[in-house]
Amino acid sequence: MNERFARSKLAEVCKLLYDRNLTVSAGGNMSLRLNDDEFIITPTGRNKGSLRPDEMVLMNMKGKVLSDGRPSMEKGFHMALFRSNPDTASVIHCHPLYCTALAVRGERIRSALTPEGVILLGDVPMIGYFTPGSKKLADAIAEHSSSKAMLMERHGAITQGGSLEESFNRMEELEFQARLQMLVGDAGELPASEIKKLLKV
Repeated sequence: MNERFARSKLAEVCKLLYDRNLTVSAGGNMSLRLNDDEFIITPTGRNKGSLRPDEMVLMNMKGKVLSDGRPSMEKGFHMALFRSNPDTASVIHCHPLYCTALAVRGERIRSALTPEGVILLGDVPMIGYFTPGSKKLADAIAEHSSSKAMLMERHGAITQGGSLEESFNRMEELEFQARLQMLVGDAGELPASEIKKLLKV
């Protein structure tokens, strides 16, 4: 992917995440793969609603910074997911309110409440609490690298996708499912037979 185009698209999605209240202030981090060895990631400590394309930080998969700027301290788990999944083009980490509320409660997302949850998200694991930016957190996330979405205990949410749009859509759906779960309480999930059908879609 062309770096200039990628920087522009990542900035657009960062603003969209901010405008949709999926991230606040300097919270979260987002990345986009350029090729097999390089990706761009949001800089540390910056409000995601006002990031410019030129502020995105270029890195390689070994963790070397190739441009100006300081990358997010969470770069480790972005690299872990890119390395594990050659088809992953984008990783998004946010602190959406309802997802984070469930993560603080240690309550997993029940993604089988609706067909869309099953199709877009599948099973959503809860990653145990580890200090943000730590290798332990990156390693724990890597253990669930096949998951489309994850919650991190007392921390927030992660999605990955084959495109920036797909990872964004999954984050938006994840927050919708978390909010729905809060509203419907102990409502039953779709039957196992229907889930099996949906997973083939």
